[in-house]
Amino acid sequence: MKNMFRKMGLPVLLLGALSIIIYACTKNDSAAPEKVPEGMQKVSLRLTDDPGLFDQVLVDIQRVEVLVDTCSDNNGRGDDDRWDDRDRCGWWEDWKDKDRDKDCEVWDTLDINPGVYDLLALRNGVDTSLANGYVPKGRIEKIRITLGSNNSLVKDSVSYPLRSINGQVKILIKVRHEEWDEVTPDNLQLWLDFDVQRSIIQVSRGKFILKPVIHVWTVRQTGSVSGKVLPTDAQAVITVYNDLDSLYAIPGRQGEFKVRGLKTGTYSVFVNAGNGYKDTTVTGVKVEQNKDTKLPVITLSK
Repeated sequence: MKNMFRKMGLPVLLLGALSIIIYACTKNDSAAPEKVPEGMQKVSLRLTDDPGLFDQVLVDIQRVEVLVDTCSDNNGRGDDDRWDDRDRCGWWEDWKDKDRDKDCEVWDTLDINPGVYDLLALRNGVDTSLANGYVPKGRIEKIRITLGSNNSLVKDSVSYPLRSINGQVKILIKVRHEEWDEVTPDNLQLWLDFDVQRSIIQVSRGKFILKPVIHVWTVRQTGSVSGKVLPTDAQAVITVYNDLDSLYAIPGRQGEFKVRGLKTGTYSVFVNAGNGYKDTTVTGVKVEQNKDTKLPVITLSK
């Protein structure tokens, strides 16, 4: 199992999705498909969070852009296979690819509400609209997020500045064509899961560095696990894991939790308990595409 927050000491902490303190904090809502202008496609990005042990994680998002290869059909595979899962998320640099035909490449800016987003408000199945807009038809290859300077976190009621590595302010995310949900052929939707657990590094006492790790997923192609852990004073941390992946949740006020963006497969759910309660693990949890696996209430004992 990877990174058990509480008991591994958390040298690396992490986060997950936004709201303009909070501008919009909603579950996914599906509106009727709208007519897309000729030669264009609609792009919608939603933000959610894979939580960390902080009171707040505040990220200043100022701009969101997508790179469109207008010479490739978004349904065509092209050369997507040249990308490796390990190197396609959370790049903090401007992208340059000398091997591509620059006449085909278009960076287009999406509409957003710029400002400070509290990522930790977007957990347990909550997400928010981050960016949307019309861009030229083609294969969307990258998403670029530009941050402002007003980034911080709050831990144990104390606020700390959150610095980026080497002063970089751009997050670059590679995406594959098959990772988009098609509401209609020209209406694409994608979720960005800001992994707080892996994105925040504590380099010394009171000093934190932001090195973003962002997972991309869609509702139709992944599944979720939800449930409730009692009593709430156990202050549990949930890890849903298998041999390939692990995602986290911190239960809400009533003990409820939900972990989304899980690939199809069989998982274990580890409950890391505090305040003298015993840890427990639920095994053999099956996850299917576009379905929520609801667990029975998990009741902890001392």
